[in-house]
Amino acid sequence: MEQVDFDRDIWEANRHDPHIVLGLHDVDEKTKSIRLWRPGAFEIFLEVRGEKVQAEKVHPAGLFAYQVPKETSPFEYRVYHQNGMLAHDPYSFAPTFGEIDGYLFSRGVHYQLYQVLGARVCLHEGVAGVKFAVWAPSAASVSLVGDFNGWDGRVNPMRSMGSCGVWELFVPGLSSGERYKFEIRTQSDTIRMKADPFAYASELRPANASVVFDVDQYAWQDSGWMQKRREGDSNQPMIIYEVHLGSWKTEGGGFLNYREIASKLAEYCKQMGFTHVELLPIAEHPLDESWGYQVSGYYSVTSRHGTPADFQYLVDLLHREGIGVILDWVGAHFPTDDFSLAQFDGTYLFEHEDPRKGYHPHWNTYIFNYGRFEVSNFLIANALFWMDKMHVDGLRVDAVASMLYLDYGRKEGEWIPNCYGGKENLEAIEFLKHLNSVVHEKFPKVLMIAEESTSFSGVTHPLEWGGLGFDMKWNMGWMNDTLHYFRVDPFFRHYHHEQLTFGLLYAFSEKFLLVLSHDEVVHGKRSLLSKMPGDSWQKFANLRLLYSYMICQPGKKLLFMGGEFGQETEWYCKEQIHWDLLSLPLHRGVQKMVQDLNQFYQTHPALWEFDFEERGFSWVDFSDRQNSVISYLRKGSSSCLMCLHNFTPNYFSDYFIPLRHVSEIQEVFCSDREEYGGSGKLCCHLEVRKDSGVSLQIAPLATMIFEVKFET
Repeated sequence: MEQVDFDRDIWEANRHDPHIVLGLHDVDEKTKSIRLWRPGAFEIFLEVRGEKVQAEKVHPAGLFAYQVPKETSPFEYRVYHQNGMLAHDPYSFAPTFGEIDGYLFSRGVHYQLYQVLGARVCLHEGVAGVKFAVWAPSAASVSLVGDFNGWDGRVNPMRSMGSCGVWELFVPGLSSGERYKFEIRTQSDTIRMKADPFAYASELRPANASVVFDVDQYAWQDSGWMQKRREGDSNQPMIIYEVHLGSWKTEGGGFLNYREIASKLAEYCKQMGFTHVELLPIAEHPLDESWGYQVSGYYSVTSRHGTPADFQYLVDLLHREGIGVILDWVGAHFPTDDFSLAQFDGTYLFEHEDPRKGYHPHWNTYIFNYGRFEVSNFLIANALFWMDKMHVDGLRVDAVASMLYLDYGRKEGEWIPNCYGGKENLEAIEFLKHLNSVVHEKFPKVLMIAEESTSFSGVTHPLEWGGLGFDMKWNMGWMNDTLHYFRVDPFFRHYHHEQLTFGLLYAFSEKFLLVLSHDEVVHGKRSLLSKMPGDSWQKFANLRLLYSYMICQPGKKLLFMGGEFGQETEWYCKEQIHWDLLSLPLHRGVQKMVQDLNQFYQTHPALWEFDFEERGFSWVDFSDRQNSVISYLRKGSSSCLMCLHNFTPNYFSDYFIPLRHVSEIQEVFCSDREEYGGSGKLCCHLEVRKDSGVSLQIAPLATMIFEVKFET
């Protein structure tokens, strides 16, 4: 019988390198020993050169051995696992995680980190299986557990790759569909069962195991879209439909599969004239009510709607139908759930240890430690993963303001100033610059959009100018001013006229995206329709005016689902939006106007060609406070539109606009059309006074757009 010193070789060595003891090892000049570790087992069988044999138990703790001739290779024997699988020995293979991988990761610049960490289906040394790797630098030991080993943390200890903090193990014979976790023994000798931070798939909540999945098997058919994106002009019309997949449409109160959603969503977006969809976070999350903003699986699409391949189909089909896909991406914080990232290896690994920097009091979440290279690498590689493996066209980065400021949501004394005594989070700022620089280098035409609610300077300025390098920023100031104005009774709106004009003072300081998002129709804020004053007719007229006003203003556009047909109640994530309202004429009218407006917008470059430049906008008259009427020009390279908005229910039969040197003017859009539910008071009379301006009729609570030509 082979003699093994259990205390020294198994218990101690197994903690950091079980391969020293387990696998195929020399015994003497003529013999090798196959050593297998099966605590609690009475007998173990192997297949050696096609013959089934029984291993010998050489230590009562669970070490088995079988001696073979010296010339035996690791590929000439296979092991029967607890689940009956016959496969090669995991402990006879070289590491799958290399020294260069470790070096790049430790410097925060391994941009394909998702290829080497996590669970990846692969061929390793010519054998099919799954390579597992996890970052847990302070762990005393790490084991792989799953269905294949009875979730027994004693069976498959992992190998430490040294100072980089990564543990790895290749398990032959496994493939997609296997459930697994990492069992981490901390330095204080406690056990933590953790889901894989790099998992491509996860169990449906409330279960939370990771699931092996091969995302490279999907056969993409969107090459035309991808080529057009690479070669296209970045300044294009953009009207985004913001969607929560779990409540856009449901079936029997349950979730639709990504593939079922795909055809419905693509058809609807094409019908309505939306150029892009923006999906509320679809990375895995444990709580439905978080809407996806408390992420537990950053590399895993939520299993609520199917597999990663199902999601790839959704993106693929939308692309083939000409619809871009933007994902809401949460890099600001993560939940405290014990199975996920929180105190991952028994230490504050992904988060700051000091709660003044590492804990969000508002959201009960942890804040990423952006100054740690491996953590910033985790997030940057995640952004690249969605673009590389899932073909997404952009990321809307959530809660950027909370990342930029150390005192965000905190009182005096609850935060730590930076090294200069300021409140800016210098590490987060550097992270965002790094993120945007790498994304734009690897995927030049992909959009990076910041949800940033403060006046932080240079969010969309280039990095070489000292900016953060985002492509666009949500215009929260415009949204707040506009919605506050629309809530006011039209009789009193003349007291708030500056809320219509103030935004144009800074409209070109950043590249803005105008938004009427999900945040404005929850938590007691009421739906957009319900915010509007007046009787039913005025509410709908105001809503049509709001949407058409947004389309005319400089900046790209975003509208949350349900708003396009005037949902009456707040959005609730547990039920689908109220499609039944389309049986009512006024709701159908709003939807029809949004459809026509979106098409009108896309076919009139004056409304988007110079969105981010002052030359694309000029006031005609912003001073008519008494009548609450404003007018301005939107200019393209070869066309010009005059946009006129009447924010009162008054009808003006002869209103003078001080627009000089007009040679031709024609009404081309009006939100007051009868088919939209309006009064039908179109501009039937236009009188051009060349030296002074234009006299025209103005519909009540309406947007009117005129095509204008000037004397040359």
